[in-house]
Amino acid sequence: MKQMCDLSQLHKLPELGYEYDALEPYIDKKTMQIHHTKHHQGYVDKLNAAIDGDCDLADMSAEDLVMSLDKLPEEIKTSVRNNAGGHVNHSFFWPILKKDVKFRGAIKDAIESRFGSFEIFKNEFAKAAGSRFGSGWAWLVMDDGKLEIMTTANQDSPLMQGKRPLLGLDVWEHAYYLKYQNQRGDYIEAFFKVINWDQVNKNFKGHNDEDNAGRISAS
Repeated sequence: MKQMCDLSQLHKLPELGYEYDALEPYIDKKTMQIHHTKHHQGYVDKLNAAIDGDCDLADMSAEDLVMSLDKLPEEIKTSVRNNAGGHVNHSFFWPILKKDVKFRGAIKDAIESRFGSFEIFKNEFAKAAGSRFGSGWAWLVMDDGKLEIMTTANQDSPLMQGKRPLLGLDVWEHAYYLKYQNQRGDYIEAFFKVINWDQVNKNFKGHNDEDNAGRISAS
């Protein structure tokens, strides 16, 4: 028999914080609307269904769920991996999108120290995002005090590998196909026009606040 859990603990679709057309012409209104209200909402609904009746799991954040997959019941592990991952990744993604934000601050210094220049970083990130086979994400993460570019398949999160995301790009076709069709490279180029570097700086600062022992390596 299922337990009756506190309904306030159900996962919910977060607000975007801006209008669906706020990223035009780089990311179109219709794509943003469908991506947020259909795709992200779908991950939330399926996650809630997967953990329905388990009050211990219902009390856990989506981040904690994706970092605890090995402790989950086998029958729901795949669903939680896919849908908690989708919820976590998209909740992280929306705030890092904003037009006309200057590349600045501590993350600028860290990227230039680690990669040599912004252009080198951009090229390496774009290459990773463009070569991710099928569906997935490209990321700038902190790993053991060092900036790293990586990709994940499907809705896997860097959190599953103990890495902290600072910047992420959804390269599932649903994120760009209405406007860019099969031209993923054009979408990746457009993404660099809408990065909210102020939010990326907050993510970077948040990592350093959590782990004061972490240090950026230029190697």
